[in-house]
Amino acid sequence: MIMVKKRDGRKEPFVPEKIIVSAIKSGSPPEYARTIAQDIERSTKDGATTQEIKSKVLTMLKSKNPEWERNWVVYDTAVKKRSG
Repeated sequence: MIMVKKRDGRKEPFVPEKIIVSAIKSGSPPEYARTIAQDIERSTKDGATTQEIKSKVLTMLKSKNPEWERNWVVYDTAVKKRSG
C-alpha cells in the first residue's frame, strides 16, 4: 500500500478515488479522470507528498485541457483556501 504525506505531516493511504472525483469536478470526463488516477498510482512512490501528486495531476489536466487545470486551481484557492 502506498502511503502519502499530507500537508500537516500525517501519512495516509493513497486513495485514487480522490483524484478521480477532483478531476471530474474540474471538468475532466470520468474516463480521463480514471486514466490520471491510474497513471499517478503507478508512478507514485511510498512517502510521496500530496503536493507532488497534485503537481502531476495538474500537469496531466493542463496537457489535455488547460481549462481543467484552471478549474482545479480556482477551486483550491476559493474553496479550500490553498495556493500553489
